[in-house]
Amino acid sequence: MMERESSDEEENDLENLIPQNDRSNDVVKSPNHRHSSAFQIDFNTGLSGASRIFNDKRYLLAIFLPTLILILYLTIDLKKLFQTHIPAIKDLGGSDSGSSRMRESELQALYLLKQQEFELFKMWNYTALLNKSDLNSVDNSSNFVNSSSVNHNGVLLLEDLKSRVFSQISLNKRIQGVLLSSHENEGFGGLDENYTDASLASWNRRGKVDQRLSERRTIEWKPRANKYLLAICVSGQMSNHLICLEKHMFFAALLDRVLVIPSAKVDYEFNRVLDIDHINKCLGRKVVVTFEEFAEVKKKNLNVDKFMCYFSLPQPCFVDDEHVKKLKGLGLSLSKIEAVWKENVKKPNQRTVQDVLAKFSLDDDVIAIGDVFFADVERDWVMQPGGPIAHKCKTLIEPSRLILLTAQRFIQTFLGKDFIALHFRRHGFLKFCNAKQPSCFYPVPQAAECINRVVERSNTPVIYLSTDAAESETGLLQSLVIWNGKTVPLVQRPTRNSAEKWDALLYRHGLDGDSQVDAMLDKTICALSSVFIGSSGSTFTEDILRLRKAWESASLCDEYLCQGELPNFIAEEDD
Repeated sequence: MMERESSDEEENDLENLIPQNDRSNDVVKSPNHRHSSAFQIDFNTGLSGASRIFNDKRYLLAIFLPTLILILYLTIDLKKLFQTHIPAIKDLGGSDSGSSRMRESELQALYLLKQQEFELFKMWNYTALLNKSDLNSVDNSSNFVNSSSVNHNGVLLLEDLKSRVFSQISLNKRIQGVLLSSHENEGFGGLDENYTDASLASWNRRGKVDQRLSERRTIEWKPRANKYLLAICVSGQMSNHLICLEKHMFFAALLDRVLVIPSAKVDYEFNRVLDIDHINKCLGRKVVVTFEEFAEVKKKNLNVDKFMCYFSLPQPCFVDDEHVKKLKGLGLSLSKIEAVWKENVKKPNQRTVQDVLAKFSLDDDVIAIGDVFFADVERDWVMQPGGPIAHKCKTLIEPSRLILLTAQRFIQTFLGKDFIALHFRRHGFLKFCNAKQPSCFYPVPQAAECINRVVERSNTPVIYLSTDAAESETGLLQSLVIWNGKTVPLVQRPTRNSAEKWDALLYRHGLDGDSQVDAMLDKTICALSSVFIGSSGSTFTEDILRLRKAWESASLCDEYLCQGELPNFIAEEDD
């Protein structure tokens, strides 16, 4: 088809190249003229006719131009010819799109290099700050969990450095891609590929901490018949009481006794937030009973045969007269309250299993040893993930099934699989933290900068916010938490709405609106997060960390808020 079209064009060109008036003049001058082709040459006309033909430029053009066009058509790729010359013309004109693209790429790469320089300076300042901070210090006021959290500081710092270096490698790869993008037709492939170095491909910035639960050091809890230890917890709020309760379980296991959970009349309603039966199922025997079950067994003989105090100061058993009055109101008759040694809650001594057995191993049916929240017995053993007692579950003290399911439904509704949980303790924390050395109360802008770093490292752009802060503080924090130029949403649990079904289980079982249930729900959501940021010095945070370790959800990115940093401003103490 192409050949036919080309032939037709040649014939049209031929007709146009031989004007009609030339043909008519020839007829007039030659009476004996015969109709002949324009390509025919009459040799009989002699040399004079031939000379006239070859001297006439129009005849030459008519003969040679079609031949030349035919030769060019057969020997040259016109499409390639024009493609080759067009860029050259543009180059001469100074409007080449390739040059413009290259200049744009260079400017973008320069911007990214400036950004990389800024991040490298931040890394340098970060290492300088770490050199100044004492990350191995342990807060004695909450040494139940805090000392275990510093065991992984070396690993956490190494992973944090890896994360920052990985970020810069990724940025450098991006800069290379920008610079090479203008040469995409020159053999530079793979510009959009991820960095696939073998040493980096297997590294996970949100890797889980291997808790080595199978290597736990444990003790068997096999209570003697009708031997009880009455748990008494009075220090602080619910989180402190849960820690106190777990330590009581360790003492009960050492002393071969059944642990009696405190009555709701003198303590929190543990049965609303904990599954008491879960503990017995995990051990396969009856190791804990509610106070009501205990009272039913003892009936009229409701006595505490020995009231021996682990702590002697500031008052025996760390129990005041008001609490003693409440215990007696349960129908309990109490023996004399006396301390077995000199022990101060502000400066507890490190004790061993042998110390405990020597002082508290008695044959009396019912004993009490008072509040043991501050007790420092076999710290590494007690604080290990999963606890010190042999059992077949992940942990003994955990949220009730209803709270766990509600937390899962909330996550499915609002957060999804990957999210950061932030415990942002503020109420009453300013004075508490400033009394410590160093302080743990950070200005909101500094806190936001620390949170932004964790968001960048973990690559998780949604945060669950558990806080007691005022709206003025959370509003400012929300405006300052930014990732990739976008505000990161701080999600809080909304007030009850009948149109939302995530909390229906709590509502149906009469657990909605309970402040302790809400607190445990917050803990559970935080414990299930991909990454957790806690408040140093808060037992609420420590209990979350305990659950994360036991549930094996602890991440290498977990940390305390602004860990290793000092507040950039600290108010003076009041008189």
